[in-house]
This record gives sequence, C-alpha cells and structure tokens, in this order.
Amino acid sequence: MSATSEADLTEDERAGLELVRQTGGIHQSEFWKELDVSSRKGSRIVESLAEKDLIDREETVYEGHNTYLLSPTAMDLDFSLLMAGDMLSPFVADDELDEQSDAFSQWVMRLAYQ
Repeated sequence: MSATSEADLTEDERAGLELVRQTGGIHQSEFWKELDVSSRKGSRIVESLAEKDLIDREETVYEGHNTYLLSPTAMDLDFSLLMAGDMLSPFVADDELDEQSDAFSQWVMRLAYQ
C-alpha cells in the first residue's frame, strides 16, 4: 500500500495500524482495549485497515474465545541494498561480523566493482 493511502487514514486508523505494526500481531479482542475504544469502533478500524490491505486478519481462538489475529501485511521491500552482484551481505547472516573475514572482503569488493 502506498504512503498516500496511509496519509488518508483517520487518526484512529493510524493508531491502530501503528499498534499492529509495533506488536507484530495482536488479537482483535486486545486491540480495541489497547486503543481504548469500544469493541464496535475497534472492529470498524480493523475492517477498514483490512480492506485497505494494511493488515491481515486471521480467525483464531484466544483465551477460549473466537477472535482474529491481526498482523501487519508484508510490505514491498527492496533487498537490493543488501546485495553485491549475486552475493548477499554477510551482515544478514551473522550476529557478529568479522571485518577481516574473506566473506566480508569479497562482498565489499563486489560492491565496489558494480
């Protein structure tokens, strides 16, 4: 979804979208409580965000009740910045990167000669 579409959201929709993104996923039964809105208003916000493809809504059972799990939709991400030619950045795979390693040196060299 484009930034223009997000700019058109109401204040409540923006707050709801931010909550879903920050949590990485939240049950609808908790969503409206966190936003401090009625369950009816929370449902309307969820429906609007789902219609705009900004969140995914999946049926689930939570604490013995039927509800929905709300999660952020996958965004169009550009991974080209992590690539040097056909080689993925070693920063992606390792928790600690050894700047003296061959993998890092090769990646930097490919990046330099693109």
